[in-house]
Amino acid sequence: MEKQPLPDDGDKTGAPVPDGGAAGGPPAASEPPSRAGWNSKVEYFLAQVGFSVGLGNVWRFPYLCHQNGGGAFLLLYVLLMLVVGIPLFFLELAAGQDIRQGSIGVWKYISPRLAGIGYSSCVVCFFVALYYNVILAWSLFYLGNSFQYPLPWQQCPKHGNVTEKECEASSPTSFFWYRRALNITDSIDQVGSFNPYIVGCLLAAWTVVCLGMFKGIKSSVKVMYFSSIFPYVVLVCFLIRGLMLDGAAEGIAHMFYPKLSIWADIQVWRQAATQVFFALGLGFGSIIAYSSYNPKNNNCHRDAFTVSFINFLTSLLATLVVFAVLGFRAKERVVTCVKRNLQQLRWQHHAGLLTFNPPPFNLSTPDSVGWQAYSSWFNQHGETLANLTDCDLEKEMQTGVEGTGLAFIAFTEAMTQLPGSPFWSALFFLMLLNLGLSTMFGTMEGILAPLRDRFASLARNKTKLTVASCAAGFLIGLLFTQRCGNYFVTMFDDYSATLPLIIVVVFETFSVSWLYGADRFLDDMEAMLGWRPSVLYKYLWKYVCLLAMLGLLGATTVRMLMETPTYMSWNQETASEVRLPYPGWALAVLALLIIFAMLPVPVGFIYSVLQDRRRPSSRDTETGLYRIVNSDETPMTDMTDADWTDPDRTDPDHRNDPDHRNGFIPSES
Repeated sequence: MEKQPLPDDGDKTGAPVPDGGAAGGPPAASEPPSRAGWNSKVEYFLAQVGFSVGLGNVWRFPYLCHQNGGGAFLLLYVLLMLVVGIPLFFLELAAGQDIRQGSIGVWKYISPRLAGIGYSSCVVCFFVALYYNVILAWSLFYLGNSFQYPLPWQQCPKHGNVTEKECEASSPTSFFWYRRALNITDSIDQVGSFNPYIVGCLLAAWTVVCLGMFKGIKSSVKVMYFSSIFPYVVLVCFLIRGLMLDGAAEGIAHMFYPKLSIWADIQVWRQAATQVFFALGLGFGSIIAYSSYNPKNNNCHRDAFTVSFINFLTSLLATLVVFAVLGFRAKERVVTCVKRNLQQLRWQHHAGLLTFNPPPFNLSTPDSVGWQAYSSWFNQHGETLANLTDCDLEKEMQTGVEGTGLAFIAFTEAMTQLPGSPFWSALFFLMLLNLGLSTMFGTMEGILAPLRDRFASLARNKTKLTVASCAAGFLIGLLFTQRCGNYFVTMFDDYSATLPLIIVVVFETFSVSWLYGADRFLDDMEAMLGWRPSVLYKYLWKYVCLLAMLGLLGATTVRMLMETPTYMSWNQETASEVRLPYPGWALAVLALLIIFAMLPVPVGFIYSVLQDRRRPSSRDTETGLYRIVNSDETPMTDMTDADWTDPDRTDPDHRNDPDHRNGFIPSES
């Protein structure tokens, strides 16, 4: 592909300059409309960072870091991000910016037989959007309940003088989450009725997404000025407040204590690679969609490093906040535990019921006894202490520190112990709402942009497409508002995206580095950027990234086949969490989710092969052709009616093909 001249300096607006058929193409009147673009680089960064930085940075990364070696996991994560994550991130950014289409158009233009990759990305994006917006609905519910004192999850409800049994057996925060917010059933087999409060919150969440997306990036970017920046303000506020709490130092020490032995565990490598993969948003198509609105000479190589490290630093900041606050919560629990046990010892001592020597500290002043001293004494005499319990800080640190358990149980409990708890609660859930909203905008763009690019009728009716998609998302999302809905959220989160997205990225990497050719792709980057990226990328894409993704695919598949899929349920009678296996019908749903998400890849390949057999081949329809759609650098401009993304459908002879119009000739290699 020949390097293109920069736009005429006389065209300061960046508007398309009609070529008037300079290369033998049609007159200017038949030119395709210019693609929309970002008004500024700041808008693009807010969108890209807002999409990649999501709820997983707050409630998934800290848990993985703590469970898998602390500081050692951080080193492993950075290593995998540098050699796998950033090269693949750069690949998607460059492909979207150069070809200037969504995921369907990008892979179709690299090779028509790869169009199914883009459709798979759209399907997975839709699955994720369905359950992700339910989490936003939960955040809205908690946000609405934060404007009261005391907070409704601060104390157990009472019926007369009798405390609610389920709450007394668990905790006020667990009771509020499972009984008041979800009103959850005991298993996924028990469907139950719809939860009207969550239905209303889900409708509100989809309404906010629709209003933010109905004019495409024009409207969503305005919301992102707040939704992408506000979470950082909240995290900094929580960090400052958290570091002032008693127990914060212990929490952070537990967080970062390095355990280098974990590097020998293959499962830790799998978890680190998966987290890198999802943290950057690879395979969703949203990266490609956002990048396609960039001007042709944008330095996407620098963007790949900048966005990736902002993502990592955000995860690090969130980890500090989470474990400073959870350290405070854990220490409060441990101190309470020590006081309770010492009071029991004191009573037994006065009653003459002790069968062993009393501990070497003053039982009359339990406040003066440190938890370390008690824990040490308990470990020495634990076998004879039938009626006492250990007060272990490490155990308390691990209680409910992942996913919804962190956000809606552990963190909410910690906030009830802070002065001005309603303020901190409202701030926290407003942060979760904005984190999720930015990610939802990116996820929806990963669905809508490829469809608008692919189908002219949808491009002409952008607002209707957005409203219809959000309405469909709400209606299907009602599945998650049933009393058993939380179990379906877990199912979709664990299985609907992981395996299909890994397969999508494997195909992406293989098609660019082997089918199209890494050298040709670097040639195109040189023509686009004005300088050639390092040859190191060639070997990273062809070998390191591809083998790493195949290894991750194999490890994930083996784990799914070897381990019986289970989910965490809430047993109302015992007021505790119980891990249960999925029933047979649920396993069938799991399999269908995975198959349906991956099906477009082989279907697209077979369809393209059949199409090739039905018509005579020409140079422009050969597999591996790389065609530029539109090289105009434009500001924020609406796409109009013309369907210029599918020459095979509207122009089978390719007379109006962008390659013909602009005189591009694919490079030979």
